[in-house]
Amino acid sequence: MQIEVRHARVVAALANEGSISRAAQRLTLPQPSLTMQLRRIESALGGPLFVRSNSGISPTVLGERIIPLMVELAERADEIASESSSVSSGVIRVVTAEWTPVGLRSELAERLPDVELQTVTLDAALCVQAVSDDAHTACVVPCAETEDPVRGATADLVSEVIFREPMWLAVPAGHPLAAAELADRAGLDSLTWVRHRRGHWFHVLEQKFFGRLELVEPEVVHHAAGQAEVMAWVTGAGAAALASPTGPLTPGVALVPPQDAVWRKVLLVSRRGAVSPDRLRGIADAVRENYCVLARRVPAYWTWLRCHRTEVRELEDHLDAVASTG
Repeated sequence: MQIEVRHARVVAALANEGSISRAAQRLTLPQPSLTMQLRRIESALGGPLFVRSNSGISPTVLGERIIPLMVELAERADEIASESSSVSSGVIRVVTAEWTPVGLRSELAERLPDVELQTVTLDAALCVQAVSDDAHTACVVPCAETEDPVRGATADLVSEVIFREPMWLAVPAGHPLAAAELADRAGLDSLTWVRHRRGHWFHVLEQKFFGRLELVEPEVVHHAAGQAEVMAWVTGAGAAALASPTGPLTPGVALVPPQDAVWRKVLLVSRRGAVSPDRLRGIADAVRENYCVLARRVPAYWTWLRCHRTEVRELEDHLDAVASTG
C-alpha cells in the first residue's frame, strides 16, 4: 500500500486527539474502521506508530519520527486545497438556516468583492448536509449550546462559533410583561405558550428552558414550524414564546429578557480546506456585523448586549463598529 494524503489525515487526527475514539468521532468513522485503517498504515510503514494505554495513545519510537511528517503532509494538502479553491473557484455559496436577513448579502459582498456570491435559506436540519455534500461552500447554522451538528457528517468538516445569543421572551405588545425589565419565574408560570414542533432544533432550547422553570407540562396552544409562524401566534392568539431577539421583526410583539435565560450558539461550518481562511473570516465577520446591525433595531436588546459584552466576546469588535456608525 502506498501512503496517501488520506492516510496522513488519519494519523494527524489520531495524534491531535490522543485517542482512537475521539479521532473516530472527528473523522466521522466507526472506531473499528479507524483501527483497521491504522493497522494498514502501520503495516505499510513497517511498524506501529502508536501504543495504547489507559490514558489514550502515544507515539512509539517510529511514531516520533513519522507522525510529524504525516501531520505536515496533511496540513500541506489542506493548504494546497484551500489555495486552489481560492484561485480557481470564483463562486461562494452561503447557506443560512430558516431566515436570511436582507442586509447579510451586502455585508458578505463587501467582504468578498472578488467572487460571485450566492445565498440560500434551508431548513436548519439540511444546512450541514448541504456543505458536507459539497453543494454549498459554508453554512450558518444555529443549535443548542451542548449540541454539535457537525458530528456524524459524511465529510471532514470544520466549525467555528460565530456568536452566542440568549433567548428572550416574546409576548403581545399589550401584555402586562411587555414593559417588564425582567420576566421572573412568577410572571412566567401563568403564561400560555406557542412552541416549535418536536424535531425542530429550537425545541431543545424550549425543553431546557421549561425544565429550569420546573414547568413539566406548560400550556401550549400550538406547535409551529418556525419563528415566523411562532410570532404570528404570539400576536394572533396572545401566546408567549421563546425567540431570538434578532429574528424577523414582528409588529405588535414585545421582547423581554427572562430570568435564567437559555442560550443558543451559531456556527459557521465548511469543508476542511475547501475555502481559504481569509474568505471564511470574511463570511464570519459579515454575519457578526449583520447580527449587530439587527440587534441595534431592538433598543432593549442592544442596551443589554453592550452591558453584557463579556458574555458575547465573539461580537465585541462588531458592537463597537456598529455603535460608532452613529
